[in-house]
Amino acid sequence: METVTHSSPFDSFLDRMRNPASLDLVRSIKSFIVSFSYTASNPETDGKRIQEFFQTMEDAIRDHSLWASSSDDETDNALEGLEKYVMTKLHSRTFASTPEDVKIDAEISEKISLLQTFLRPQHLDISSALQNEAAWLLAEKELKKINAFKAPREKLLCIINCSRVINNLLLNASISEDHVPGGADDFLPVLIYVTIKANPPQLHSNLKFIQLYRRQSKLVSEAAYYLTNLVSAKSFIVDLNAKSLSIEESEFMESMEAARLVNRVPQETVTTINKRSIFGKLMDPGPSTPVHVKTQTNVNVDQTILTWKPKLVN
Repeated sequence: METVTHSSPFDSFLDRMRNPASLDLVRSIKSFIVSFSYTASNPETDGKRIQEFFQTMEDAIRDHSLWASSSDDETDNALEGLEKYVMTKLHSRTFASTPEDVKIDAEISEKISLLQTFLRPQHLDISSALQNEAAWLLAEKELKKINAFKAPREKLLCIINCSRVINNLLLNASISEDHVPGGADDFLPVLIYVTIKANPPQLHSNLKFIQLYRRQSKLVSEAAYYLTNLVSAKSFIVDLNAKSLSIEESEFMESMEAARLVNRVPQETVTTINKRSIFGKLMDPGPSTPVHVKTQTNVNVDQTILTWKPKLVN
């Protein structure tokens, strides 16, 4: 695990914003936050507007005297601080901002709670070589942290950390077990199973929030690959039925009905998730600590991962 230092990019950003020379930047940031807060919610338009603001501010910061002699890393840290500051201030306005998002979050969470009662690794054709409860628990723990943060980067770090644990499990299995690595054919089923076991809160809204508000220049390579996989896992869960699994349809239907009785979840009921706006002093919660494990390099983000489907029982 990487040690979190006391001087984070966010702290550094705030320190420079307190410098009188940054008054023009501070005014631009505050003006944008105020004007944005008073507009009606429209996620797609909101995402485009915020991305354009980030680009405008990136140009302004790179040309600013306070960063005249800064390295690329220092400038990037300032942009990370900017993203965190803006999106923390606008979190209650941009996260799960429509009734439809709230509804989808509740439906996914309820479906997962039913699946948790009977779904087993073999239903997803997960090889016994990849069935490692300790690794799965660690991956679940990382994924469950996602709702504890307000900034897109830190939410994305939770996904990356979870995925790295799974990827490391696959690599270790290929070394120590008689198991031929299957790439996405191995990775995605394990991620689906971990996601079901974790049942991360507001999964749909968290993924949408990252896609819309994480700086687009950062949604590349490893981050993009892991995010795309979790989006695929969510879609698989939403559409999941008996034909999606290695299970007889009658057994699946009976298990789902039994789960509804146990969980007391009416089949057509959608739970309303209360959203609370949290105001107060802006604090840095600190990023989720990255998990350092060996990962595959040169990942092709365009790799097709949506076509995976478990084998059906004959």
